[in-house]
Amino acid sequence: MEERQMICSGCGVAVQTEDKAGLGYAPPSALERDVLTCQRCFRLKHYNEVQDVALTDDDFLKILNGLGKTDALIVKIVDIFDFTGSWLPGLHRFVGGNPVLLVGNKVDLLPKSLNQNRLVNWMKKSAKELGMKPVDVMLMSAGKNQGVEEVAAAIDEWREGKDVYVVGCTNVGKSTFINQIIKAFGGDSGQLITTSYFPGTTLDMIDIPLDDGSTLYDTPGIINHHQMAHHVDKQELKLITPKKEIKPINFQLNEGQTLFFGGLARFDFLKGERTSFTCYCSNDLHIHRTKQEKADQLYEEHLGELLTPPGPETKADLPPLVKHSFRVKEEKVDIVFSGLGWVTVNGTNVVLEAYAPKGVEVSIRESLI
Repeated sequence: MEERQMICSGCGVAVQTEDKAGLGYAPPSALERDVLTCQRCFRLKHYNEVQDVALTDDDFLKILNGLGKTDALIVKIVDIFDFTGSWLPGLHRFVGGNPVLLVGNKVDLLPKSLNQNRLVNWMKKSAKELGMKPVDVMLMSAGKNQGVEEVAAAIDEWREGKDVYVVGCTNVGKSTFINQIIKAFGGDSGQLITTSYFPGTTLDMIDIPLDDGSTLYDTPGIINHHQMAHHVDKQELKLITPKKEIKPINFQLNEGQTLFFGGLARFDFLKGERTSFTCYCSNDLHIHRTKQEKADQLYEEHLGELLTPPGPETKADLPPLVKHSFRVKEEKVDIVFSGLGWVTVNGTNVVLEAYAPKGVEVSIRESLI
């Protein structure tokens, strides 16, 4: 008997039953169905629910090359809690003359006292420094459905009848945004939502027909390798990813004091007068203060216990912490641990060291808040 070829009828990718997070995954029970679909297409068809699929670097390049050949509006979504970590480097070199609408998601996680106009201006300035000049910058919370309709209206205005491509890293909330758009504007027209290949890749994209005959394409989520998410398991990722408004924690430190963010990052105040440092990270992540002279021993003896995450099972997989040195001269800068949060330095003329797992970006920026 000829073996049945396991191909998804929805998007055409090869179906597999091993890797739940991988492309083409279907539970073994799905193989019994007359019409075989991967879990992503099944959920899309029956629940109007989009799931993220991770791209390899090669797939990412193919998608970027494809964008430059289109005549479309590009909607770039970033996670405002992890702006630099969720930025897609190089996108501006590939979009050609296409306009880019920049959308900061998860704005509900930042303290309500934050002036949103200031945040938008900060995003514009940061985007320019990173080589991109968006036509507009907007804020939303796709998870809380705040600002989504305003973003949809801006997309409609800026696309001028063209197709739309939505791009973003994994975990920026891109799929949540697309799901909100489907709910708001799709009504009962779930059957109109299709999946198609992106030319030159094996990956499927979600096509949402727009009322003037053009299409909104949801591209699969792109992995940024310098994010903290790649060094923790799913349970630990829940701990370090904020789910509600961040409560800033203030520390008055003397030189020679150290802060540990679980066991994932370390912050040393080496030199300067007594200074206030404000920490912005998930409310579930424990920050431990100690003396710098005891920090190495504490880390060695208590990683996975007092300093967690990582937990006892995952601490062996954590790459060694790498040191980054900073001399801060102007007031109000942030030291940013990509995907974990940041520390605002409320003083001048201080010397600091920040440690993060090898490969995770640590940077300095003008204060966000």
